[in-house]
Amino acid sequence: MTRKRSEGTMVYVEGTDMDINVRLETEKRTFIVGEPVEFRCILEVQNVAKRYFSISWAFNSSLIATFGANAVPVLNNEFAQREALGQLKVAKESDSVYILKIYRLRLEDSGKYNCRVTERLKTTTGEFIDGESKRPKNTPITVLPLKTNISVEVSNNATSVLEGESLRFGCSVRTGFRPQNRLSVIWQLVDKQNRRSDIVHLDRDGTLHPGPAYAERSSYGGIQMEQIWPGSFTLEIFNSLKADEGHYECRITEWTRRLDGEWQMIGERHNGSAVSITALDAGFAVTAISRTPGVTYNESFDLQCIIKPHYPSWVPVSVTWRFQPAGSTEFHDLVTFTRDGGVQWGDKYAGFRTRTAIEKSESSNNVRLSISRASDTEAGKYQCVAELWRKNYNSSWTRLADRTSNLLEIRVLRPVTKLQVSKSKRSITLVENGPLPLNCSVKSQTSPDSHFAVLWYVHKPSDTDGKLILKTTHSSVFEYGTYAEEEGLKGRLQFERSLSGGLFSLTVQRARVSDSGSYYCHVEEWLLNPNHAWYKLAEEVSGRTEVTVKLPDNCLEVNQSQKNLTILENEWVTLECLVINRSSRASQLSVEWYVWKTGHPEKEAVAKLTQQGVLLYGDPVVLNDLKSRLRVESPSPGQYLLIIQNMTVQDSGTYDCRVEEWLLDPTNTWYRRAAELSGLTTITVKKPDVSLQVDTTTANLTVVEQGQFHLDCNILSTSRRDSRLAVTWFTTKTKEKHGPAGRKNAEEREVLLKVSQDVIFSREGGPWEGRLCFQRLSATLYRLTVLRAVATDSANYSCRVEEWLPDPRGVWYKLAEEDSGPTAVYVQDTGTSLQSVICSNDSLFYFVFFYPFPIFGILIITILLVRFKSRNSSKNSEGKNGVPLLWIKEPHLNYSPTCLEPPVLSIHPGTID
Repeated sequence: MTRKRSEGTMVYVEGTDMDINVRLETEKRTFIVGEPVEFRCILEVQNVAKRYFSISWAFNSSLIATFGANAVPVLNNEFAQREALGQLKVAKESDSVYILKIYRLRLEDSGKYNCRVTERLKTTTGEFIDGESKRPKNTPITVLPLKTNISVEVSNNATSVLEGESLRFGCSVRTGFRPQNRLSVIWQLVDKQNRRSDIVHLDRDGTLHPGPAYAERSSYGGIQMEQIWPGSFTLEIFNSLKADEGHYECRITEWTRRLDGEWQMIGERHNGSAVSITALDAGFAVTAISRTPGVTYNESFDLQCIIKPHYPSWVPVSVTWRFQPAGSTEFHDLVTFTRDGGVQWGDKYAGFRTRTAIEKSESSNNVRLSISRASDTEAGKYQCVAELWRKNYNSSWTRLADRTSNLLEIRVLRPVTKLQVSKSKRSITLVENGPLPLNCSVKSQTSPDSHFAVLWYVHKPSDTDGKLILKTTHSSVFEYGTYAEEEGLKGRLQFERSLSGGLFSLTVQRARVSDSGSYYCHVEEWLLNPNHAWYKLAEEVSGRTEVTVKLPDNCLEVNQSQKNLTILENEWVTLECLVINRSSRASQLSVEWYVWKTGHPEKEAVAKLTQQGVLLYGDPVVLNDLKSRLRVESPSPGQYLLIIQNMTVQDSGTYDCRVEEWLLDPTNTWYRRAAELSGLTTITVKKPDVSLQVDTTTANLTVVEQGQFHLDCNILSTSRRDSRLAVTWFTTKTKEKHGPAGRKNAEEREVLLKVSQDVIFSREGGPWEGRLCFQRLSATLYRLTVLRAVATDSANYSCRVEEWLPDPRGVWYKLAEEDSGPTAVYVQDTGTSLQSVICSNDSLFYFVFFYPFPIFGILIITILLVRFKSRNSSKNSEGKNGVPLLWIKEPHLNYSPTCLEPPVLSIHPGTID
């Protein structure tokens, strides 16, 4: 089968709902150049999304642009350029809304605008054909030329200000300002002479340009202009001048950018405000005042420097206080309160700084000068000088004016004195060399801090005026008067001040009769001024004190008791000189002892103890050796002892003492006030009694030739224990002597050996050499042994004892001497054996040697008693004092009870073997 298709035929079927309605809308019909305009072409059709339309825009029936179904706009040449510059826009906002927007209208844009809508139908072949076309009514707009509509308002902080205050202006655009436009602002000043000057210019680009007359001030920040926000501007002028007074204008120019990019001025508006400026020095004046033109020492006073008019605290004013001391003709700067608030002190009166305070009021420029502890230094005339300053924009200062105040005199007075000194009178009587107390009493004083200078005077009946004794200054410095120098009072004055400070005492030590007179004091009251300088406020004289100085009474009294003393030679005696009473406790005593001896016409000085305690001796010829035996003691005050050691017979006599009382006068010179003698003391010095006794028993000895025999010397008693003994052995032989009368028998006495009291032996001589042996068997028993007896040794032997004592001078003298009984010695020839016979028979031995002794002893004692009585008186006159004998030590000996042979002891002169 075959099939064949024929050509088709397009058939358009239009529904009843395919009608087209078009509206053209805009916000307004009148515009200003530069404003935007938007035209909206609105389709009112059914099923618009599935249909196709082309839109064409026309201006005054001339095609502007075409918007096809493909939604691609096509513009003509002129509008294509504007679209390329972004000044025009053709767009589809939605399927039913198409817009034409001109961003910046021009004058030539005034006219009729319209849009035509043509439906585009799509064929089966895909091609589009025009369908129904509709357009709304023309929409005319009017574009008016640019003209500013802004309004300007000017404000300021004050219409009247003080020179130096800041000026602040505000300039605001209230209405008609288009944000896309720009503004330029210029501030101008029109002075009273109607001269106009530019202050500052702010161009449309935001650049500031100060005016020629304000360029320098602006460079230092004296003029500032700011844009607070678009359309709001401020002008601030700091540190205003009087020349800144006038009418301030704010001129604002509105600019708009043309389509070619150039700015075009579209108008200017201005407004202004008048400002009056008061000159700083207008009415500038200064006044000095004080409420206390007269003050007392140490009080305070204030000086006020009042500055008019009442300037604010920021106004720089310097105030200088000047001072002219009392009695001076020149002013000097005292202190300056500088314009920047500092304080500068003058170099003339440095003392003001320590007690001066300067204060400036916070609310004004008034300056107060406060001075404390006022003194004479602050008395005088004060004046304040005020200087008005202005700080320039370049930080330099300009003095606008200066004013000097009135003179202000300040008187500084001393306090009123309250000094009162006691006026009471009194009398003083005292003994010379005692303290003289003088009092000066201040009953009242002006201030607790008062110091006093006290001048002490004495008035004598022979003088017309009082003489200055001592001055004690307020600083406790002593100054002696001429009277003290002349009378030697400097070393005797003692000044005291009580702790309370109101009682002054002057004590004249060691007063003397010439110190009698009328005494009084002169008191000066001194106070310390605020400058720490002392000044005399007042003075007053006290009552008088009548002083009488007399010598002390003579009260010296010495013990007058009498004494009789009998002592032995070589004993010590103490003579007491006792002072019972004296005139003064401060006195010194000198004591002198005297002795009156039998046969001497007057008393002789023994020793003197001066008041200085120096011991002086009498005439050396008179004292002889007494000086070495004297000793003076004072065991207690007023008791003086003269001790004489080792009294001798020559020291016998009558002793007494003479006491002198010495007093010290105020010139430190001792003078004798009294003298008194003590009672007498009679001293008798005797030698010691002689008590020397020697054994006087007679003995017979028979010895054989070449034998030995003992010669004992027994001392029965001595006068004193410290005596020394000298022993001498003698041999007595009878020899015949032929003389003119014929032949006679004479006894010849020969010394065998002598031992002195100093144990010195005499030399052996002749036949005795080498045959004598000395022994001291005890303190009172001496033995001499004769060795190797020969026939010529037959003789009578005896010993003589001398007792020696030392006198007070240490010289030994013989007190007594006495001989022992004789011992008859017979030396037998060696042929005789009597000795051996007697020694061999004990009974015969005792009969021969012991039994006869009692018989002979009784006989000898009887003889001695008779002899002693006959010689007693002669022995007493022969003896002399001595010292103990230095006995030689006895050798150790062995005795045989049955033999008479003694131990062998060889004795040589002066030695003992």
